Amino acid sequence: MVMNHMFQFVKQVSGKLNVGPYSGTSGQTDPNKVAYLRNLQRELKKKEVLEIPFHQLEVVVFDMETTGFFPYKGDKILSIGAVKVKGEQLLEEESFYSMIHHDSSLSTEIKGLTGLTNDQLNEAPPLQVVLREFYQFVKSDLLVAHHAGHEKQFMKHATWMSMKTGFQHRIVDTSFLMKVINPQTQLVTLDSCCDYYGITIEKRHHALHDAIATAKLWTECVRSIQGLGFENLKDVYTQLAKL
Repeated sequence: MVMNHMFQFVKQVSGKLNVGPYSGTSGQTDPNKVAYLRNLQRELKKKEVLEIPFHQLEVVVFDMETTGFFPYKGDKILSIGAVKVKGEQLLEEESFYSMIHHDSSLSTEIKGLTGLTNDQLNEAPPLQVVLREFYQFVKSDLLVAHHAGHEKQFMKHATWMSMKTGFQHRIVDTSFLMKVINPQTQLVTLDSCCDYYGITIEKRHHALHDAIATAKLWTECVRSIQGLGFENLKDVYTQLAKL
């Protein structure tokens, strides 16, 4: 369990949507906040999530909207949404959402795709504040995303740029579980995987709504995986290695 009495820096945001304007933020990295993250990383190394039974596994399913696909070429995170799941139970009341300050004009394509506006992002909190609150929300839980490579590379880049420390959380990709559940089908996109289980995405390309849809997909995958006789993620990764 994370030692959350150490280096407390923000009020826990579980169950709240962080969408309000932010002011008075220093652009400098607070050593106490970096220390909290490094303490969290030490806790992560002790946690053997691969052997936790699925019915006991606690995860945070998340999604982000970005300006593009390449953070190391200047693309930025615009918003992050997340929701908690325990076993097969979606805890929709335990959610997180924040837009992230962006002072460059969005392209017409990105505005049309995400529904975000320049005014909203100009008033949003900066990246380092949102990341601190996100890590406080996640703690040491396993992260889940669909096509997680996208989220992972942005989190690695953003964490280093904001806090000068590495990104240590393990991320499980729901698309990998789909390969085990039904290896004969070509289910790739979030839309096609959700259609397979009859899941409706309330507002596509909105980070929180996509995270909730991915969480529903995760719970369906967990039910299917357990029905196939897999007890934990270690069993799944062993099967994936065979495939």
